[in-house]
Amino acid sequence: MRVGFGYDSHCLAEGRKLVLGGVVIPFEKGLLGHSDADVLLHSIGDAILGALAAGDLGSHFPDSDPRWKDASSMDILGRIRDLMLSKGFEVNNIDTTLILELPKLKDNIPFMVRNIEKLFGLEQGRVSIKAKTNEKMGFTGRGEGIAAYCVVTIAGKATGAK
Repeated sequence: MRVGFGYDSHCLAEGRKLVLGGVVIPFEKGLLGHSDADVLLHSIGDAILGALAAGDLGSHFPDSDPRWKDASSMDILGRIRDLMLSKGFEVNNIDTTLILELPKLKDNIPFMVRNIEKLFGLEQGRVSIKAKTNEKMGFTGRGEGIAAYCVVTIAGKATGAK
């Protein structure tokens, strides 16, 4: 069993879609980044890479590489999943927290959870997504951006991971 921790943040900007957990969220701003800037999926990817001791998201998907321009973070996370599987591991549990003032995500969280469960082939109860405000403090509290934290556990498959 291994544990990984992930974090990501992006600024909110006009003229961008807001994508979180692979779901387009109706909002007047989106996250600014080279890819679709899905902070939730980026934090999960970083956590898995950390558990694998395999670097970070930027080392695998650099913003200097045009292949990742406007890339779907679901596709990026799928590539990280494939790397994890190739090393003999599978996800056991994903626990995430989004930090933002607006928009409210309560109605969208079940769709995000289902996207992640499907990507990793997980049954219900293995993915947790929580959304918290920062009580108007810091860049998230001022509505300048969104941050996400993730803890993931991965386990070696029965075939024997090294």
